[in-house]
Amino acid sequence: MGGSFALALKDQYANLEIIGYDHNDQHCIEALQLQLVDKITDDLETFYDRDLIILAIPVDGIIQVLQEFDSLPETTTLIDFGSTKKKIVDSVPPSIRKNFVAAHPMTGTEKFGPSAAIPDLYRGQVVVLCNIEESGEHQQKFAKKIFTDLGMKIFYMEAQEHDRHAAFISHMPHALSYALANTVMKQENPKAIIALAGGGFRDMSRIAKSSPNMWTDIFRQNKENLIRAVQCFKGELERCEALVTDEKWDELYTWMKEANKLHEIL
Repeated sequence: MGGSFALALKDQYANLEIIGYDHNDQHCIEALQLQLVDKITDDLETFYDRDLIILAIPVDGIIQVLQEFDSLPETTTLIDFGSTKKKIVDSVPPSIRKNFVAAHPMTGTEKFGPSAAIPDLYRGQVVVLCNIEESGEHQQKFAKKIFTDLGMKIFYMEAQEHDRHAAFISHMPHALSYALANTVMKQENPKAIIALAGGGFRDMSRIAKSSPNMWTDIFRQNKENLIRAVQCFKGELERCEALVTDEKWDELYTWMKEANKLHEIL
């Protein structure tokens, strides 16, 4: 996410200096080699006089790093890209709350690290800004301009509302993909099963390649909403199981037709 954003900024604006920060030494080397950043620092104080700071790291890391900023200049904008928002927003130190903008770009791939950077990852995608009224006037305008310049569509939500919706549209699908992958891997001959895999299976299992470090943090931060979403899904799956078991094919057909309606609003 961070590497793709750096590429998008370089493509959109001239005369930028982008500085990278990462605890993974190999990622630092790759980011420089791929020219995602102009230089690397190991000191957060380097960012204190920057116009823009982007936290594109796992959600628990975002909370930790936020505590490192005691104060920031009035013109500095600090944006996080976390997939959960409520706990992050609640953790922002009051001294930098005006500097902070809570954002969730609704995009990404199952790949991670600097080598996964894509120049047009953000164009045409949605970004959700949460509790934007708590950000400073300059930060609101600056964040909106950047996302608009990158071709993104902006939506506004309260952090708690975002987390409820994200559990259904993002977090639960990841849980299902991991479950599907583990189900196949636990069968007697998983390689033979995979040999039959077509586009449908590959689409559903693709995000099971996502980083366990990142998604463990996300599931932890959005535990209650995720459990609620999984329980709703289990109810529908059990409904399907019962209809097939009882050979109620007409009702099964109706159940499937109801599901078809989702694509009328997508």
